Amino acid sequence: MSIRLRLTLWYSIILAVTLIAFGVAIYIFVNYNTYKEMKTKIEQQVNAINITSTLDMFGNYQTPSFVIGDEELFIQVDNYKNGVVKATPNLRRIDLLLPKPSLKEINDSYEGFENVKAGPYPFLVYRHILKQNDEVFGLLQVAAYSGREEKFLTELKTTLISSVIIVVLIAFTIGLFLARKALRPIEDVILATKQIQNGSDLSMRIPREGPNDELGRLTDTLNGMLGRIETTYNGLNEAYKAQRRFVSDASHELRTPLTTIRGNIELLERMWLPSLTQGADPESDDAELKHLSDQERSRIQLTRESMLDIAGEAKRMSSLVNDLLALARADAGYEMEKSVQPLLPLVEDVARKAQLLPRKAEWKIGNLSAIENVNVLAHADFLRQLFFIFVENAFKYTPSGYVELRAIRSGDQAGIVVKDTGIGMDHDQVPHIFERFYRADESRGETSGTGLGLSIAKWIIDEHGGSVEVSTREGAGTTFIVWLPIAFHEKSNEV
Repeated sequence: MSIRLRLTLWYSIILAVTLIAFGVAIYIFVNYNTYKEMKTKIEQQVNAINITSTLDMFGNYQTPSFVIGDEELFIQVDNYKNGVVKATPNLRRIDLLLPKPSLKEINDSYEGFENVKAGPYPFLVYRHILKQNDEVFGLLQVAAYSGREEKFLTELKTTLISSVIIVVLIAFTIGLFLARKALRPIEDVILATKQIQNGSDLSMRIPREGPNDELGRLTDTLNGMLGRIETTYNGLNEAYKAQRRFVSDASHELRTPLTTIRGNIELLERMWLPSLTQGADPESDDAELKHLSDQERSRIQLTRESMLDIAGEAKRMSSLVNDLLALARADAGYEMEKSVQPLLPLVEDVARKAQLLPRKAEWKIGNLSAIENVNVLAHADFLRQLFFIFVENAFKYTPSGYVELRAIRSGDQAGIVVKDTGIGMDHDQVPHIFERFYRADESRGETSGTGLGLSIAKWIIDEHGGSVEVSTREGAGTTFIVWLPIAFHEKSNEV
């Protein structure tokens, strides 16, 4: 509910309560004054009646005589012991008797004024209980016709209720209009902020209208804040672009020397370390070097270990540079050139090459029949990289047990499942695993890595219009399911 509507409703409710209270006060005041004169006449008539002589006449079964000061007053006396009812002639003329309670119902609460109906006519009645020796035997009723007064009060009540409803509706309509007019600057603020949010246009400013009130000052403050945000954002954006260019350029520049280093190291390995490159026994090399001095053999052994270290570090740096280059492409909005590719050969190629990866866990290739004759719109190299990332990640975090690759299908989605029985993760870590440089086991230090692999995988999945599911439990392994939309499949394979 908008502020405008809430304010209008609150004002309308307060106004309605005020008018209702005022109307009730008017009605009570008019009601009191309307019946005041009538009650005075009735009380005077009651005082003019000799109650004692009335009792004597009832006791002797004589007809009581009443002194009536006003023809509009009606008097009725009921004797409950002998059932005699005496009434004034004007009451007899309209062929009516005032209603009376039964003897069992009479108590002290019946003493006083009450509005009753005798037939179709309303009356204001004063009832007086007749007692003899503290025993109730009769009831004296003095009444006045109150039809005109009741009609007047009914019309007054209808007028007050109608007036309250009409006034509240008018006030609600006018209040809604005024609230909308008064809160128009806030709507301008909302509209401007939405345009900034949807279009990322920080040059947008909120129109300044109206007097220099609280909303006007708020608009000026927000415009000033937007100006500072725009300046800061532009500076950060330029710095971010420069950083992306640096990462991209540095990655490109580093690839060349790293490639040269790796090539030279491989050449030296083939020249100096034939036993390691050909799979021979390292002890045979030691036998060939027996004619050398201990110092020369030590130098050659040290050279061998240094070359192995350089080769390993060069390989690791090449992997890191490739990852940084892939992320630089992602940040730069690189669009992959995709074409329709059969999915099964890609997955089988990954499964075959994954057997050569360094690992401690058993490598299992599960059922891949679900993706037979299934095509996807993809970039083949990036798709292979995607699957290798998940397989390498599974080997890295599975010191024992197995890693399995299989395929499933659901509707127009093909799923590649990579399941391991490794160390798993806590559920709180799952939302962060695709963030750059995030590592779930960082505090434990169980594995090495940069934390960029899954970020690259997520980028590749997004570029292919796919999604990924993760199910894991700490100490019980992790399962990743990469879902890719099917571009084409043989009708013979449809179910």
